[in-house]
Amino acid sequence: MSEGVFQSLTRPPLASSHPLITTIDSCGTGAYHVGDCPDSRTMSTLKKKGITTYTHAARKFRPSTDFSDFDYILAMDDYNLDDLLELRAREVKRRGTEESVGKVMLFGDFGGQKRRDGRGEEVQDPYYGGSEGFAMAYEQAVRFSRAFLEELERGELS
Repeated sequence: MSEGVFQSLTRPPLASSHPLITTIDSCGTGAYHVGDCPDSRTMSTLKKKGITTYTHAARKFRPSTDFSDFDYILAMDDYNLDDLLELRAREVKRRGTEESVGKVMLFGDFGGQKRRDGRGEEVQDPYYGGSEGFAMAYEQAVRFSRAFLEELERGELS
């Protein structure tokens, strides 16, 4: 869902693409659902919000290429953040440099509520709940995407 929201904000129909965004993709740290389309409730939520052109097939994160292909890798929750930080550390060690290795951050650090440990808000996985969870995940995706873009445009992420 976050990918669909981010695409809608950076590649609006009948308008030019955001000049700082070239590639957007989402994936999981596990191989669950590889090749599957998004959950029907995700697609329904996006459609209700006017996002009707989003398509996606699930894939697993590929450290050897994704850390090169993407400048920013945004984790949805602490568990995935920790996994991605560990994968990044291994990739930096393998390459012998941090140069050109994408940065890993928690998506909810952008526009999310800060928790006691200082980390941002986690995107709550709506999969096992009802439609209200998908509405909440959509709202988070919009809020976090806008805040991320604002920081990027101000040059605060480079």
